[in-house]
Amino acid sequence: MRSRGWFGGRGWGGRGRRRRRGRGGRDAPLTLADLREGESGVVDSLELPEDVALRLMELGFIPGTTVVAGRAAPGGDPRVYRVDGSEIALRRETTIHLLLRLLE
Repeated sequence: MRSRGWFGGRGWGGRGRRRRRGRGGRDAPLTLADLREGESGVVDSLELPEDVALRLMELGFIPGTTVVAGRAAPGGDPRVYRVDGSEIALRRETTIHLLLRLLE
């Protein structure tokens, strides 16, 4: 049985809440993968299997924490993210499951 707390409980295939950021959609959730270099957001939830979500939380991706998108590899994947004083490289396949809200 999966937790429905911070993890969202939807597993890898749970894309029901994920939407791309539109120009006028301030309320639409965006993912970590949607951030451009230098943009920042606040982690809202992790829609990943619990073991993966716990590992990311150990690395600093805790709901309420600010994340800044850094540089990407020449092919665009992985990308470096600055969180809690550390720089961590994550692949797009993982970052599409981390929901954010933009800083005001």
